[in-house]
Amino acid sequence: MNPEELLNDNNNKPKESPLKSLETDLKLFSESIREVAVEIMVEGLSSYPIFIAHQHEVALGEPILDKSELNTDWSIHASTLEEFVERGVIKKELKQRFVDNYKNPHDYMCVFAIVPEGANFVFFPYNKE
Repeated sequence: MNPEELLNDNNNKPKESPLKSLETDLKLFSESIREVAVEIMVEGLSSYPIFIAHQHEVALGEPILDKSELNTDWSIHASTLEEFVERGVIKKELKQRFVDNYKNPHDYMCVFAIVPEGANFVFFPYNKE
């Protein structure tokens, strides 16, 4: 490593948020994610599909889109509110608050974005047809 790299100067360019590349990938994956969400709801697995976006390994949900196979920045796993509660990601006592704030799953994907600084829920609109 060069000493200049330790300074994180990057020629004074602000470091781009990883969420910018997530937005790009979500737009690319939009139709595939919508299909999985509908399948989760139609099969009666859950009324609350959640998609986990990550750049590393995650032991939550089922992989549906792999960044190494698709040459993208993010991998996506499909999960449900029920798994999040069962695994303790969402506390049982906060489940109703989550349900109350959950946006229409036919218009928005619920994304649990995991970045080095932490993780958070984002409702991202599906591409307009």
